[in-house]
Amino acid sequence: MNEMKRIALLLLLALAVLCSCGGREDRVEVEQVDTLSVLMTQIRQCSRLYSAEYMVRKIVTHDDNLQFSGEILQKDFSVDVPMSRRKVAIPISASVKAYIDFSDFSPDRVSRHDGKIEIFLPDPKLMLTATRIDHDAIRQYIPLIRSNFSDEELSHYEQQGRQAIINDIAHMGIIETARQSAASTLIPMLSELGYDEQDITITFRRDFGIRDIPSLIVERING
Repeated sequence: MNEMKRIALLLLLALAVLCSCGGREDRVEVEQVDTLSVLMTQIRQCSRLYSAEYMVRKIVTHDDNLQFSGEILQKDFSVDVPMSRRKVAIPISASVKAYIDFSDFSPDRVSRHDGKIEIFLPDPKLMLTATRIDHDAIRQYIPLIRSNFSDEELSHYEQQGRQAIINDIAHMGIIETARQSAASTLIPMLSELGYDEQDITITFRRDFGIRDIPSLIVERING
């Protein structure tokens, strides 16, 4: 009888150990799921992360000559009229901001493997705001034989200046600054969840070139 009690007790102890191990595996799996859930919640709370801002000033210049043209011996000719060159300089300033919108951030932008984690950022967005013409600083040189620049001409040159600012965005490094700023926000967050800093990678899904810049501009507000 004592032998039977001893065997029964051993069986109960073995069953308890198995149940205990199974419980720990369940808790580990739940903890991993909860970690990803917490990560999603925290990143989405960032919403719009304004990560870079540049103040830009351009001076658009234009000059032209009055030309005299005609035909001599069935040959066309065109010559500049002396002392007819007129000039204009138009100062334009703008604020260029970059931000990353995390409101729709999803788990498929997170890659985890062997204790390492990589976050693929949403495409950056650019805002060209506070575009302003410094009308008081516009300078014109008009010779006596020429008329002033018309409002239509000045408006055309101003549009050229705004486009020049857009073209310069690609050379400002604002995209890389946006990535670094996002990394400085996300890395501490991931460290709190147990990841070592050297195991964290923050990147965009692809590199952005000069031709991509216009497609990243979502707002243009002229002052």
